[in-house]
Amino acid sequence: MMFTPRARPRLSMELNTGTGKMISFDKLKHSKGFTLIEILIVLSIIGILLGLAVPQYQMSVKRAKEAVLKENLFILRKLIDQYYQDKHRYPPSLQALVEEHYLKSIPVDPITGSSETWVEIRQMPPTDEYIPPENLGVVDVKSGSEAKALDGTYYNTW
Repeated sequence: MMFTPRARPRLSMELNTGTGKMISFDKLKHSKGFTLIEILIVLSIIGILLGLAVPQYQMSVKRAKEAVLKENLFILRKLIDQYYQDKHRYPPSLQALVEEHYLKSIPVDPITGSSETWVEIRQMPPTDEYIPPENLGVVDVKSGSEAKALDGTYYNTW
């Protein structure tokens, strides 16, 4: 009968960088870690949570933009009225509010992302005389966006 020697465990050692101590390869072979299924389960849970959180986040952003739009419209309308009280005529444009130091700059429409998209509503000309449209003042302002708000109305009707 022939004798076959058993495989010996490796005798070489390796330096553990965490503790600075020497460890054998046997201990490395049995070290604990995450299995593929555990990683997949965790990634699945993260995906489900993201799927629930992202729509809520997007809705919050839209609500915040609507609140900023309402505030900007309120301020612009208040300043148009203040201009009328001071000068007894409506401003020729929104830019006139900036030039007359009622505003530092025209606010950005949060829905369109531009300060150039505001729709200026001009005063109605008198029926008995002709006044060129550029001489008619701005009596109201609306958003230039044609998108629909959360309440179902359109932003350009606010």
